[in-house]
Amino acid sequence: MKSILLPADHSDVIKPALVSAELLARVLDATVEGTALRPIHVEIVAPDPIVAVTFPPADWNDAEFVAKARKVFETHFATCGVRYRWRAGPSIDDAGLGSLARVYDIAVVGRPSGSGSGPRMTTLESALFESGQPVLVTPPSAPATLGENVVVSWNCSTEQARATACAMPILRKAKTVTILTIEGLTVPGPSGVQCRDWLAANGVTARELSMGNGGRKPGEVLLAEAKKLGADLIVKGAYTQSRLRQMIFGGATSHLLAHSPLPLLMAR
Repeated sequence: MKSILLPADHSDVIKPALVSAELLARVLDATVEGTALRPIHVEIVAPDPIVAVTFPPADWNDAEFVAKARKVFETHFATCGVRYRWRAGPSIDDAGLGSLARVYDIAVVGRPSGSGSGPRMTTLESALFESGQPVLVTPPSAPATLGENVVVSWNCSTEQARATACAMPILRKAKTVTILTIEGLTVPGPSGVQCRDWLAANGVTARELSMGNGGRKPGEVLLAEAKKLGADLIVKGAYTQSRLRQMIFGGATSHLLAHSPLPLLMAR
């Protein structure tokens, strides 16, 4: 992992993403590239033929928005000591982010917020589902460290295997790696011990921990145990269950995206 994409704006909530991208760049000796992510504009859909047209506000000035986002980005990174650059051009929307992120090793986005001014679920989903690359989801508060004490939420799934493989450069440099398997959070597949052996073959020393859920939701158990272990990053395959099922019944991914105080490295 040597290229990090950071979609930026000039809002107050961008700070945790700036700090997280900086910390990740230090771990990986990588370059952070910023691009301006525009807010959602009004979309009107005509039924016959079906077509969607997006209308920006009458006073929208894209060049001014990009300039402000660039200033916030460059002000932060100018004194950090990590490599950075700004991607020239107009702002991009969520769909554009999903496309652009395909040519970066990882994208950094904020954990979705319920408020209108916070990070958007559509931004995360575009990066996660359209890029084919992993995503670092940053918490509402900037982390102090990242990648020193990592919990791999092993649920035996294809999604988790991909997320773990994507995280391998970080896992190799971590001081502590815990493979955590929680009852009620697994699908048929290789065990946590087999995951540990896989990581060992790739130069990662990890410990394996299996536990029950005590009648609690698996996502709650995962966050509680990660806190107890002092983790500063959770590696999690996203949406082993379908998004629709998670919307109706809940799921570990949905719980983490709503409540995690830690950065999440996710992949599909």
